[in-house]
Amino acid sequence: MPDKTLDELRIYWKTHRHNKLVFPGKGQGSDTPMDKGGIQKVMKAVLKHCTIAKNISQHSLRHCFATHLLEQGLDLRSLQLLLGHSSLNTTARYTQLTQIKQHDTKRLINQLTDNVMRIWEDL
Repeated sequence: MPDKTLDELRIYWKTHRHNKLVFPGKGQGSDTPMDKGGIQKVMKAVLKHCTIAKNISQHSLRHCFATHLLEQGLDLRSLQLLLGHSSLNTTARYTQLTQIKQHDTKRLINQLTDNVMRIWEDL
């Protein structure tokens, strides 16, 4: 968990303390975790507050988070463990070739071929 997220959760815990759950359900279900509908409702409220008109879900955030980690160089196996996927095939869906990755791929291929060309020129 990122340090900043942990810090925010600690602040949240001070004001919303529950004896068992970090994110409890409301009303009669207060001893049960917040359900999917509650999470979606919070997500819509945040999007409205931020004046974001796009249809974004919590899954969209998870996908963006995973893609950004890959773009920063996190290996696929580490991402698999972080996301809790049992199959590497599931995690591999996040490996779409973004513009950042295209640039990195081109740079790495050029580095490799530049070294090969130097060796060839020296023979």
